[in-house]
Amino acid sequence: MRPSGRVHLGNYLGALANWVKLQDTLDCFYFVADWHALTDDLDTSDVAANAVEMVADWLGAGLDPERSTLFIQSLVPEHAELHLLFSMTTPVAWLERVPTYRERIEQQHLESPSYGLLGYPLLQSADILMYKPRWVPVGIDQAPHVELTREVARRFNHTFGELFPEPEVKLTEIPKVPGTDGRKMSKSYNNTIDLADTAEAIIKKVRPMVTDPARKRRTDPGNPDICPVFDLHKIFTPTVDREACATGCRTAGIGCLDCKDVLLKHMLPPLTAIRERRQKFAEKPAAIVEILHEGSRRARKVAQATMQGVRAAVRLTP
Repeated sequence: MRPSGRVHLGNYLGALANWVKLQDTLDCFYFVADWHALTDDLDTSDVAANAVEMVADWLGAGLDPERSTLFIQSLVPEHAELHLLFSMTTPVAWLERVPTYRERIEQQHLESPSYGLLGYPLLQSADILMYKPRWVPVGIDQAPHVELTREVARRFNHTFGELFPEPEVKLTEIPKVPGTDGRKMSKSYNNTIDLADTAEAIIKKVRPMVTDPARKRRTDPGNPDICPVFDLHKIFTPTVDREACATGCRTAGIGCLDCKDVLLKHMLPPLTAIRERRQKFAEKPAAIVEILHEGSRRARKVAQATMQGVRAAVRLTP
């Protein structure tokens, strides 16, 4: 995950909650993608502080450094070496066809995109294959990146020998998580509910949320199927209360504020628990840094073993 700031509800439900579950049964590696962050912004003044804040969110959400390896990408330089070697066997056309590369060029109106932007999916492949995983947990939008990684492994293995397994996609079911303005929750839209938000802050964000635009008056019936608030009900509210809200909305039996209050009743307890755990870690940033450095040492041992085999297969040095 890139250290772009605090983790919001969309990040948590889209990735982090699943990471927490996976650590119970698998040997997991999760890292701060600080090199990847440079493809968005070359101003690094906030990267280190953002990394600490982000990992505080991870720990608050339930990631356990005793059960998962949490590390910083740039503290494992073997990732860069493997990326370089992969760049020698990977056709440029493979990278140019990655959907997110084309989207970023169009969205940011880039006339001269950097090699880092073109090559970041290949660095991502190095990030993955370094640890020879069986599965990569991703949402459907990231599946093309894992397919590219499989192709990269296949080509490299064909050239230098069977070094890397081809990892399988472990699809994560990602619920629709709207922001407070009804659009996709995103830092760039300034519409997020953050894991670090207090109960008061969450209430202030949820109560003014947009709802069914056709429901202008309390007496107007609404349609929960097109209401962003109801998307959050699907995540937090038990079936009985959720169906009661849906019926009340369609019949104008309840108002939008009543519906939001039901949501907050079920939404606040789990988010408050995360925030309180998070706060305990955030008060000790030096301890978070030590967790990351210890995790980076553990990750590097694995990476060094991988690269020892890669160097032997590539046979560059006498």
